[in-house]
Amino acid sequence: MRKEDCYFLGKITRRHGLQGNVYLKLDTDQPEMYNKLESIFVDINGLLVPFFVSRQSWSKGETLIIAFKNSTEALVNQTLGKDVYLPLATLPKLTGNKFYYHEVIGFEIREEDGKTCGTIESINDQTGQHYFLLDLAGKQIVIPIIKDWILELNREEKFIRMSLPEGLMDVFLIPSKRDE
Repeated sequence: MRKEDCYFLGKITRRHGLQGNVYLKLDTDQPEMYNKLESIFVDINGLLVPFFVSRQSWSKGETLIIAFKNSTEALVNQTLGKDVYLPLATLPKLTGNKFYYHEVIGFEIREEDGKTCGTIESINDQTGQHYFLLDLAGKQIVIPIIKDWILELNREEKFIRMSLPEGLMDVFLIPSKRDE
């Protein structure tokens, strides 16, 4: 399995008890989708290694306690602190204006009148307000991801049409190093 064919599910943070169980901290806003994991892929030294889940239970919030089939102490030690992935094919298809962040990288953001704001280079979801980081003619632009601003998501033509407040493009323009 290649990492580009997968999405980040979370991280194995630590052991749970003495029976070979581990805590898997999920990075999702829909933890209920992961009630019945059969297997996961753990990033060990840059390779995605499959691990089969024998049982799981919920801890706090978005944290699962999982046990691996044929678990050994050495196997558990290999997984501690490692990132966990699942295949993209396991995600349900979204329609309308709903999207997964990974699927809109490279999409163009357009204003209501069709004027381009730039192309999505990345998405920051590590802050309270998630945002698109765009490239427009070598300039970086930040556009907050606010669902009420999204008017249209066109997967075929790869663009998102948004209703942006007047002056937003000027406020969120990040000067490049060469402009300073």
